Amino acid sequence: MNYTFIESDTALRQVCEELLKEKIIGVDLEADSMHCFKEKICLIQIAAGKQAFLIDPFEINAAPFFIRVLEHSDVMTVFHGADFDIRTLDREYQARVKNLFDTEIACRFLGVRERGLGALLKKHFNVDANKKFQKEDWSRRPLSPEMIEYSVGDVTHLIELQDILSRQLVEKGRLSWAQEEFEIQAQVRYEGNHTLPLFLKFKGAGKLENRTLAVLESLLGMRLSIAEKKDLPLFKVISNESLMTMAVEKPVTVERMLQMRALSPKQASMYGSLCVDAVVRALALPHKDLPSYPKMRRPKRDEKAEARIERLKKMRERLSLAMDMEPGLLLNNTAIEGIAAKNPGTREELLEIAPIRRWQVEAMGEEILSTLKYCRA
Repeated sequence: MNYTFIESDTALRQVCEELLKEKIIGVDLEADSMHCFKEKICLIQIAAGKQAFLIDPFEINAAPFFIRVLEHSDVMTVFHGADFDIRTLDREYQARVKNLFDTEIACRFLGVRERGLGALLKKHFNVDANKKFQKEDWSRRPLSPEMIEYSVGDVTHLIELQDILSRQLVEKGRLSWAQEEFEIQAQVRYEGNHTLPLFLKFKGAGKLENRTLAVLESLLGMRLSIAEKKDLPLFKVISNESLMTMAVEKPVTVERMLQMRALSPKQASMYGSLCVDAVVRALALPHKDLPSYPKMRRPKRDEKAEARIERLKKMRERLSLAMDMEPGLLLNNTAIEGIAAKNPGTREELLEIAPIRRWQVEAMGEEILSTLKYCRA
């Protein structure tokens, strides 16, 4: 695919005015989340017809013109695995995508198990995508010719892929199902990861006792401060595994941290004393000041609801095989638990249960209601 590097705001405005005349475009973003503390969009790739456009947001004020295209309801915007892109566009530009087609979501409705873009390009276009650039530092300039080739390749076939998948969805009678999920995907918003207490988003923290939780929170705050000052992603300072080890074992010397292999010699020389300070501070906290993990109040055991859950899960497994759709897409556990609790008797009542979709009621509403009716018998 031919590509043009947009080098001025004037050129970008002209290109975006032309894009507003298109019925469909392909879009991808490259960011630097693997290399920086505060990730940012480093490159915007757009495909339209047989032409690709590359926008460098470091050099050009991409937001006003580009957002107009994204928010134009007559222009379908094709992404592959749009969740990250939608959240990133919200964070940086407060942009909204009004007419989304997500090829990854489409594949889920078609029962495709290998849904990575590389696998799809190989399957449909016999293209071998070089994915080594996925972890490249896209904030560096100049971009190498290989990086440019890779970035163009990510959008080259998106429009053709959308056409193939759309036709397959129509054949299966599932296009409207997928479109409902596209609309929901387009509404996701960026959520910050650094709100206090930090342990709330740390895997495994909910199982820790209060003192250990205090040590973990102190270590997390220390790592966050270092990462922000050095402009590094958190994992490049100290890993989550190492922080959990130190929180549980509570070492108060650098030597002990090295013995436990919680820190490498290089990390110990740079951060060892800071880790010790963090642990000691948490150990000195009075008991009344120790944090506690929020406890979810468990509802009273309802044997009838539990029976409905089991029946609904068996129904889901049967329909998953028959429809060639993954169980988690067909009806996730949260939805099953909500249905079991509310025990609806009509399709209208079923639709009122969050997070039930319209397409789920269309696809298996009668099966769900029949299963619940059987449980009442």
